[in-house]
Amino acid sequence: MKNLITLAFLMLSATVLYAQDVIFSQNFLVPETLNTSFTGALRSSKAGSVHRSQWRNSGLKTSSSFVFFDTWLEGYKTGLGISGFNQTESASSYTFNQINFNYAMAFQMSDSWYFRPSISVGFGTKSYGFENLIFQDQINLNSGSINTSTLDPVLLNQLRSFFDFSSSILFNNENSWIGLTVKHLNKPNISLTETGNVPLDIFISTHANILLPIFNNYRTDFAGMSKLFLITNFMMQGQFNRLDLGTQYVIDDRFSFGVLASTSPIKNAYQSSLISSISTFAGMRWNGFRFGYSYDVNTTKLLNTGGIHEFSVSYDFVVNIRKLERYKCIPFF
Repeated sequence: MKNLITLAFLMLSATVLYAQDVIFSQNFLVPETLNTSFTGALRSSKAGSVHRSQWRNSGLKTSSSFVFFDTWLEGYKTGLGISGFNQTESASSYTFNQINFNYAMAFQMSDSWYFRPSISVGFGTKSYGFENLIFQDQINLNSGSINTSTLDPVLLNQLRSFFDFSSSILFNNENSWIGLTVKHLNKPNISLTETGNVPLDIFISTHANILLPIFNNYRTDFAGMSKLFLITNFMMQGQFNRLDLGTQYVIDDRFSFGVLASTSPIKNAYQSSLISSISTFAGMRWNGFRFGYSYDVNTTKLLNTGGIHEFSVSYDFVVNIRKLERYKCIPFF
């Protein structure tokens, strides 16, 4: 019975859960997870990683990790980067790995606004741990023994590899930014059966980080160190949609605190509640390092997930160069 339940979950995952992109809660602390136009955006070299742990209270614990490195070529006004993603699911030994090569450019549109387009080319693999499952033709009802082989067609291809193409654009000034990302432009086939055809749905995200002029009217040291941003991210992939809406408070450009509500503005059969989760996050900068932590609380009653934890760390290799006026870059914590 346990194997049958696991198999049922695998089949559902293949068509629903794992056909969706992972959304990191800290995408406004580590925006490289959201938009490849941030490649080289600080006009220096930087590296970092994010680790996400979810469904900790269930047997379906899932872990996701993202790592990146990028740099800026000032003479060419371009950014080059490489990023990697890994996701594993404990019950089924499902594994997804992808490596991407990112290229971004920067164009000055006016005295204060910049336009940054980017492209990304990736290679990914998906696999399941089928060796842990028992199928019907493996069971000998007369003797009660278990055969080691099966003719089930789902086992004909345990590993699927594919190429993936994405593109992003970003508009920014010294206070705010607005972006658009379109992933899986080629809709790669992620089916694990030999003759199957499961195209990965195109992922679309529109996102923004807008400075709110709330503290401009106050002439105090505290107001001078304080910034409040409106952050929003609307995503669609297949029949799924999600709108993250919240605020981010930054003090002295060293500490960041925020809260996001994840909503489902367009209802469908898989989304029964308006607000699906609440995410709180905090960040700190110190000598070129950036540290972040976030915790998501599930507000639905479908599954006791035990919350979602995320940890991030990144390092900016040339933190002092941006003190020069000519090195203005994208503002993000």
